[in-house]
Amino acid sequence: MSYYVKDIAAALGAGFEGDGDFQVSTVAEPAHAKPDQIALATSPKYAEELSLGNAEVAVLWTGADWQSYDLKAAIFAPRPRYALSRMSVMMDPGQGYELGIHPQAYIDPTTKIGKNVTIGPFSYVGAQVVIGDDTIIAAQVHIGSNSQIGKGAYLREGVKIGARVTIGTGFIAQPGAVVGSDGFSFATEDVSGVENVRKTLGDQKGAVKDQVWTRTHSLASVTIGNDVELGANSCVDCGTVRDTVIGNSVKCDNLVHIGHNVTIGDNCLICGQVGIAGSSRIGRNVVFAGQTGVSDNIFVGDNVIAGGATKIFTNVPAGRVILGYPAVKMERHIEMFKALRRLPRLFKEVAELQKNVLNPRGKK
Repeated sequence: MSYYVKDIAAALGAGFEGDGDFQVSTVAEPAHAKPDQIALATSPKYAEELSLGNAEVAVLWTGADWQSYDLKAAIFAPRPRYALSRMSVMMDPGQGYELGIHPQAYIDPTTKIGKNVTIGPFSYVGAQVVIGDDTIIAAQVHIGSNSQIGKGAYLREGVKIGARVTIGTGFIAQPGAVVGSDGFSFATEDVSGVENVRKTLGDQKGAVKDQVWTRTHSLASVTIGNDVELGANSCVDCGTVRDTVIGNSVKCDNLVHIGHNVTIGDNCLICGQVGIAGSSRIGRNVVFAGQTGVSDNIFVGDNVIAGGATKIFTNVPAGRVILGYPAVKMERHIEMFKALRRLPRLFKEVAELQKNVLNPRGKK
């Protein structure tokens, strides 16, 4: 498909100059752009590479001298990163799924399917499932009984939705995502070693007898709000006696694990390999960078930002920016890290001081 410059600018809410009827097919980096592509030259640094490619249209920063780059047209984006996001919606060619319900899909007769729904081959839709309008279900997707999928959902290949899961509108699940796996919850007949350690924080002493772990079944399920996205191979566990809940507009990267009974507020951004242990409560507008870990039964307040590989063992107040293992305020962590780097020099200086104090005249 081709897109007019003027239509792209209108979709972005941005201004343009030059030939608004010039057509482009997709986006490209400046150095590699072809004449039918729009180059993303959103700063002077990137614009220097326009001469290496053949772009005739570019997205530039506000106030750029577009004619100096020998372009036929330019779009001026006040926030380039957001402009790319909007353009990607327009120009995404999709995965090429065939419209309609494939004859090799199994759909229970009690299922209620909305309008314009696509279901790929070897997918399974269980009893009493409700699927909203304009939903795309790719190949080899499983949807368990009594689940509800809202309008406009997009379930990529191999997605698994368990029984009794409720999902709002605009849901996106990347390949291999699992919603509604059983929670990891086990108990012992007697007080377990783990419970003792929580109290004492010390080693187990004396004879320790074998303990048999008994499964606690997940009697509840998962409730997901609107406009939520789960990355590839992410997992969301069912609640034990109340649903695991994910709010509206939560975005999860690949390999995220959300444990049983967890509650996540609206507009959270959860990056790759984050793990949130059972019964934790996460506020609104929280950002967890990659490999952040959250211990069980922890409360994280609204607008918290955790840097990469942060490990959270205690409650975090609203608005706090944290980093490290264990998590502390980011500025404090940086001070601690600087001090750690200075330790070898400090030890050397202390050794010199000790030598001078013990042997002030340099005697052998």
